[in-house]
Amino acid sequence: MTTAATTRTRSIAFTVPGLTQKDAKAVVALLQDRLNALNDLALTLKHVHWNVVGPHFIGVHTMLDPQVDAVRLMVDATAERIAALGASPIGTPGALVAQRTWDDYDLGRADAIAHMGALDVVYSGVIEAHRDAIAKTEELDPVTQDMLIAQSGELEQFHWFVRAHLENATGVLTTGAARTEKAAARRARR
Repeated sequence: MTTAATTRTRSIAFTVPGLTQKDAKAVVALLQDRLNALNDLALTLKHVHWNVVGPHFIGVHTMLDPQVDAVRLMVDATAERIAALGASPIGTPGALVAQRTWDDYDLGRADAIAHMGALDVVYSGVIEAHRDAIAKTEELDPVTQDMLIAQSGELEQFHWFVRAHLENATGVLTTGAARTEKAAARRARR
């Protein structure tokens, strides 16, 4: 399915010196996916911030705002990299929904531990896709790769903060091998 948004993303009249237009298009496609994921993550984190309840409320509520702020900076850096490569970053909600390959966040009002379980799955997906983009930019664009590596380091730290709520004293995650947000939320509550 080609939308106006995906067509605009692939239209590149120029790019940075030393990068072919073909390679720039490939990098832009990777970055647009990362832009969508990061925008979605920022919104999801804010959604959790507003909907978390229970005895761990204040710790989780206040932990999330710095993560939202940092992810929003990643969004901006990613969009600006797309623009530097000669393309138009697409940051509209409609394009995000049309282009994403993942489902919307499943939890509404829930206790902090349930949200941490669900966010464990969310962060895992974002980080795995970032690492995939890092591997794909190895030969294409080391500047973009450096940006993605730095973002991954921050995302992995935030994931660690989330997982600290889910880890028992022996280092086992209460979420186990849950692959969906709802399953992870259920397991986290046990």
